[in-house]
Amino acid sequence: MRTNKLTIGITFGICAYLAHGQGNFQNLDFESATLSPVPPGPPPTWVSVSSAIPGWTAYLGAVQQAEVVQNDYSLGQASIDIFGPNYPTAGNLPGAIPGIIDGNYSVLLQQGGNPLGNGTLVNASIAQTGFVPLGSQSLQFKAWTTPFTEFSVSFDGNNLSPVALGSGANYTLYGVNISSYDGQTGPLEFTADFSGTGASWLGLDDIAFSTQAVPEPSPVILTGIGSLVLVLRRRWFRQTSS
Repeated sequence: MRTNKLTIGITFGICAYLAHGQGNFQNLDFESATLSPVPPGPPPTWVSVSSAIPGWTAYLGAVQQAEVVQNDYSLGQASIDIFGPNYPTAGNLPGAIPGIIDGNYSVLLQQGGNPLGNGTLVNASIAQTGFVPLGSQSLQFKAWTTPFTEFSVSFDGNNLSPVALGSGANYTLYGVNISSYDGQTGPLEFTADFSGTGASWLGLDDIAFSTQAVPEPSPVILTGIGSLVLVLRRRWFRQTSS
């Protein structure tokens, strides 16, 4: 009887492990793209989602997209773009030049005008369903933004609160507390949300689960971030109007 119980326990554990392994998140750094090099800029090159961002689904508003744009971006219309291979590096903040953040590929989500041309504005998002690794405390990612960008991160339909953890030459490192969903399977979604003041663009790269906890933002920090955004917006207006 003991042997049978042990065998059953081991078998159950192996099955659970394999089930989790089959549901792991994939292509979190976007390096799994299988694309041929194309020249940067217009006219836009449309490529399939399965080739550009395998493992992810893409949405403009609530409409799932079959294709995204390679090595180009929109100046007003909502779009999901992949940069790479052989595309320039993203400009320093608060630069107006999106591009590759790290490696050979990065993704840009652009909230903007509905491509259907009905006069509405739509958000841009990517999502995939997977298993949050055991022991995960946070989900961290590198983001390139404009001074007007508003974005959200959610897991299983629950909005998470991004906290700035640091910065690099052309990105801000953000983290969200994922500890409540440790060991769970569900959809992870990143969205460039509506901004009433300007272009809400979100460049993404190097998404990773971490055992490092994310500190909660304090009111003082939030006030400081708000002041910084105002300064960056003024600089943005000077740059785009000159």
